[in-house]
Amino acid sequence: MNQRVLMVATVPSMIGQFNMNNITLLKRMGYEVDVACDFNDTSYWPSERIALFRDELSHIGVETFQLDFSRNPLKINRHIASCREAMGLIKRRQYSFIHTHTPVASAIVRIAAHKTKTRVIYTAHGFHFYSGAPLLNWVLYYPIEKWLSRYTDVLITINQEDYNRASKHFNIPMISYVPGVGVDTAKFAPNQSRRELLRKELGLSDDSIMLLSVGELNNNKNHISVIRALQGLPYMYVIVGNGENKDELELVAHQCGVNLYLAGFRNNVADYYNAADVYVLPSIREGLNVSLMEAMASGLAVACSNIRGNVDLIDRPLFNPQIIEEIRTSIETAIETRLELGKINLVKIKSFDLETVEKITTEIYKTMDDMDMRD
Repeated sequence: MNQRVLMVATVPSMIGQFNMNNITLLKRMGYEVDVACDFNDTSYWPSERIALFRDELSHIGVETFQLDFSRNPLKINRHIASCREAMGLIKRRQYSFIHTHTPVASAIVRIAAHKTKTRVIYTAHGFHFYSGAPLLNWVLYYPIEKWLSRYTDVLITINQEDYNRASKHFNIPMISYVPGVGVDTAKFAPNQSRRELLRKELGLSDDSIMLLSVGELNNNKNHISVIRALQGLPYMYVIVGNGENKDELELVAHQCGVNLYLAGFRNNVADYYNAADVYVLPSIREGLNVSLMEAMASGLAVACSNIRGNVDLIDRPLFNPQIIEEIRTSIETAIETRLELGKINLVKIKSFDLETVEKITTEIYKTMDDMDMRD
């Protein structure tokens, strides 16, 4: 085939965490793959991890390109400059199509692709406008996405709310629902021996209850509400992830007398799922959360916020992420029924595994070839 595809995101962690399977699939289909993002952005990954990631991509024959994206929507001059950079890259490399992710990068790249007459797949990992979103989100993001829909050949949505809204209001040739990025049910699965090892390392007895969250320590992930909900309860709360709210979370946990352990970034996150008794996802906004799917595949009961994306995966117990008492009640319900809920989640997650996602994505990539043949 010897055709080339560009994979784009604002930051490298989006490619490394959520798109390596797509890159593998494209290469298996005969495409050469390039990756472009802002490799100078260290807000999610440190520079050492980014350098290692570029080496990993090079090792599998993927070339990488720097595009100076900014996640700030008001940095107009920088967006114009990165659009010119993207146009130059697209013209030089002559891509069959582009698969783009994250709102800012995808806005810029779709404009550049339109100028160069290059087809685009855009995966929306959760629109910023959603039921219950702040008015500002609707005023700012909805008109932009609707306008950019004319420059989108295929839109991939990862939850039913976004799919329904896009199907009704956006003029795009093809809109597809894909159940997230898929979860590796071989890697994330119940493992009693790994459970025992990590719980011993954490100093947990057999009858101690461990609650787990995985994700960046920021306001949207809303871990602080869980800490407040746990005041007076004898549970250990473990969070895997880094972020700007670390000091605040530790301070509030101390004030509330909560046994909090911030594990930071971990390569062995699967072991943490195995060690936990209940997974808690208190986010205010999600697309289709990967850690939630990993927890389900690990056989965990889940207590999560009643928001878009989460409700595609979990029926109960759900809570309003702004109401502390609801969070507390949902967590205690999940603890009491954890064996039953864990079994339900193991069955449900099969519809979201890597094999299912790969089949759907393969057909979408084939569609891009079909579009070219019709022209």
